[in-house]
Amino acid sequence: MIDTLQRQRAAFLRDGTPDLARRRQHLATLRTAVLAYRTEVAAAISVDFGNRSRHETAIMELTGAIQSIDYLSRRLRRFMQPQRRHVSIFYRAGSAHVEYQPKGVIGIMAPWNYPLALTIIPLATALAAGNRAMIKPSELTPHTSDTIQRLLADCFEPDEVAVIQGGAEAGAAFSGLPFDHLLFTGSTAVGRKVMQAASEHLVPLTLELGGKSPAVIARGHVNRQNISSLVYGKLSNAGQTCVAPDYALVHESDLDNLISLYTSTVADFYPAGPTSVDYTSIISQRHFDRLTSLVEDAQRQGARVITAGVAPESAVLRARSFAPMLLVNVDEQMAVMQEEIFGPILPVRTYRTMGDVIGYINAGPRPLALYYFGTQDADCRALLDRTTSGNVGINNTLMHVAQDDLPFGGIGPSGMGAYHGIEGFRAMSHAKGVYVQGRWSFPRLLHAPFGKLAELAIRVTLGPAENR
Repeated sequence: MIDTLQRQRAAFLRDGTPDLARRRQHLATLRTAVLAYRTEVAAAISVDFGNRSRHETAIMELTGAIQSIDYLSRRLRRFMQPQRRHVSIFYRAGSAHVEYQPKGVIGIMAPWNYPLALTIIPLATALAAGNRAMIKPSELTPHTSDTIQRLLADCFEPDEVAVIQGGAEAGAAFSGLPFDHLLFTGSTAVGRKVMQAASEHLVPLTLELGGKSPAVIARGHVNRQNISSLVYGKLSNAGQTCVAPDYALVHESDLDNLISLYTSTVADFYPAGPTSVDYTSIISQRHFDRLTSLVEDAQRQGARVITAGVAPESAVLRARSFAPMLLVNVDEQMAVMQEEIFGPILPVRTYRTMGDVIGYINAGPRPLALYYFGTQDADCRALLDRTTSGNVGINNTLMHVAQDDLPFGGIGPSGMGAYHGIEGFRAMSHAKGVYVQGRWSFPRLLHAPFGKLAELAIRVTLGPAENR
């Protein structure tokens, strides 16, 4: 592992900063390879999960990866241009600008839930910024990791892009390497360990974590369109999405309507229930058992469990196919309201006022995403102004991630830093400030020995001295 890093760093120093044409060539090569492997990737992901529709992979992963590559390639010239900066009146004979310089070797730790997109999009960003990259994919998706390794080996030399496979021990060793930047996508618990390991070498980090992202439905806005968006966000990839709505907050007068619409909409999405060909399985038995435990714990403590859509008893269940569920009458003592769910379980809490909603959200860690369904009125404005989250979706779920020009990232326990957009390019670049001195220099007149001119400059700049 360290040998690969050393080879990449030596190659980076040997070849220097790649120009615009070279970076665009890298992006074009990556784009071609992703499309060439699209069928193989979709098949590998489905094998790793137990079932995932090729349509869902195409929509949720391949499309996002290709759009990100295209976005970066089209805007790369502008992103690379030095940025002129202001100088004060005393330095007007000179000029100042910022140059965005590649950092060197970027480490990318990719998760299992979207194993292609969350590898390719950070990689494309690293290449656009002129870097080399080492990638550690998840051990929970071995077929996909093998496919990605072959895909990238077709595109790049090992001193440009390398894939490091292995289990938890390999991941721990990877996070402790002296990269020039490290991007990790995964759970908050593992993110803490990654940050601790990276601190040994003071490696700068981008942490894309998770948390409990709320979906707030304004009073009177439980309708088919909004609930369809809620179901889409919650059940895509069977809820195994870091920005999936983790729980819903609905006005107490709308609860019955939400239950009815949610269950019927789930049935429309997945007519064969959990065995529908379009419904994704849970990634592993351990994760399946964890979800089962969350439901059982909530039920023991008084939650009402509602199976949404077609009941699983009416069909032969596929392995690790977890039925969509609503949990009503939940409270904070239940594990499901303390942990990120990462599955097709939607707890529902009721509220009376928007002040109740704001207070409840602010009592917990800051979420990665916040969703609001309703008109953009005073309540909506108050929710946006008085809560802090990584990103916000209004009358939609998940769609903010597809906006390439928006930064994507969390805050506090839900993450650190951002990528996508120009923010991603700059996260993987060093912003180097440059000041160019002109022929005439006012500061030279203020060198020692100090005299009347220095006194005058100080009075003009700071004002007359006050005796105390």
